[in-house]
Amino acid sequence: MGPGFISPGNARFWGMARLGCSRLVMVHFNDIVAPDALATGLSVNGKKPLFQKIAQLAAAAYGLNAEMVADALSERERLGSTGFGGGIAIPHAKIAGLQKMRAVVVLLRPALAFDAVDDAPVDVVFALLSPVDSGAEHLKTLARVSRYLREDAHVARLRGAKSAEALHALLAGGEARDAA
Repeated sequence: MGPGFISPGNARFWGMARLGCSRLVMVHFNDIVAPDALATGLSVNGKKPLFQKIAQLAAAAYGLNAEMVADALSERERLGSTGFGGGIAIPHAKIAGLQKMRAVVVLLRPALAFDAVDDAPVDVVFALLSPVDSGAEHLKTLARVSRYLREDAHVARLRGAKSAEALHALLAGGEARDAA
């Protein structure tokens, strides 16, 4: 096996599929993202209103308590910014009563000052919600999301999504007609 080889088992775990000899692409996040947990063109004037909107989406999509989700995201953010750099944030929190990993993805217009590591404002937010006892699974999913968002091509496609439906199509592994 040569450098860069990913076994089929590992490729499936990380949500990747092998195309040709050496090209890998992410296949999906439909195991953690529901169609109702997405928004594009969202305008907020701070982290608190952003976390409240994420919490509202999580409540509608997953039946969670919106106040609990917003508080958990805010509490985690107080420990340090989840601004990933390059206009991306990955806020994350453990939520009591949650049975499996869930995510909420929003595209902001305009971008929001977020105290990111590179001081760039954030326009792509991939919020990760985990069960309280999800230790290793939480870390693996966070790594999977960050690996996906390190790829400029993936982020460009997400930024080009003009609707929640287009955003879902991209995250579910398909192409979207009204996405860049």
